[in-house]
Amino acid sequence: MATIKVPARLPELAKAAFSKALADGDLFYFPTQVQDMRVGSLSFQLRFSPSLANKPKGASKSSATTPSKPFDPFEYTTPPPPLFVGDVGPAHFLVLNKFAIVPGHLILATRAYRAQTHILEADDLHATLACLRAFEEHEAAPAESGALFAFFNGGEHSGASQPHRHIQLLPVAAMREGLPAGSPWSMLASRLDDAAVAPFRTFAEKIRLDMPRGELHAAYLRLYEQSVRAAAGDEMVGEAATTGEAAISYNLAMTRDRLVLCPRRAEGADITDEDGKVVGQLALNGTMLAGTALVKTEAEWDALRGNPAALTAALKMVGVAQPRFVDTTGNKL
Repeated sequence: MATIKVPARLPELAKAAFSKALADGDLFYFPTQVQDMRVGSLSFQLRFSPSLANKPKGASKSSATTPSKPFDPFEYTTPPPPLFVGDVGPAHFLVLNKFAIVPGHLILATRAYRAQTHILEADDLHATLACLRAFEEHEAAPAESGALFAFFNGGEHSGASQPHRHIQLLPVAAMREGLPAGSPWSMLASRLDDAAVAPFRTFAEKIRLDMPRGELHAAYLRLYEQSVRAAAGDEMVGEAATTGEAAISYNLAMTRDRLVLCPRRAEGADITDEDGKVVGQLALNGTMLAGTALVKTEAEWDALRGNPAALTAALKMVGVAQPRFVDTTGNKL
């Protein structure tokens, strides 16, 4: 199959679209404070956005005679011009995330409705890889893990917020904003060939920017089956279905040279302070495969900074715990 066509000079186009939409008030940008946190041998970004707690709610389609229908931000024949970036092949399009905490946050959505809870199709992954390739080819100096980080939240425990299928794309350089000079943070997905590096189990394969559509989808299905087996305690008999509703919740990450899947058991975990009092809940989506976590209240921010082991404990709880993980920081879990 021919390479999927993406908009010309996509990085510049996306950057200009974000700047204009922000200036015109067509999207919301929530700046964050950031601190490096140790999770074993990893440096995790902990980010705090107090204004995100006041994020506007999506509208519902309802009337006096019809039940409320959940709002689908990707349900339109023609995407709204202020957020629309361009088509990616015949089946997908790019829009700006209306509620961004990373500048230039893009969303790759299916033009026809596809369920977020279903197993991804070959075209979904092929379109994602085309976007990564477009950024890589036009960025003068891509970051160490490439110019884009792509992630997918699949299922109720994955951090998914919309039922319409979409894959999210974050500029890696923008993900570094706010980090101190010399920060040890690097893209976690690029390190997940070492299965014991994170407190949750992951499955990874190396990929290429020119990888054929069929090969990429086959790699995804292999990782998906491994994730299903891990969620079943490695006791699953037979092969996992390769179409329809996914058997598990999971996150997917894609960089220029890695495809990673992480089975999920829960969307979040309680945050406790040093006295053991619950002060909030840490909700995690596919950005945890980049090595990032986000809190919305000052109590959560203070509690995690004061008790770094709580972050490691939460990461163990939301995925399938990695028994080989060693907390080298000396923190008590």
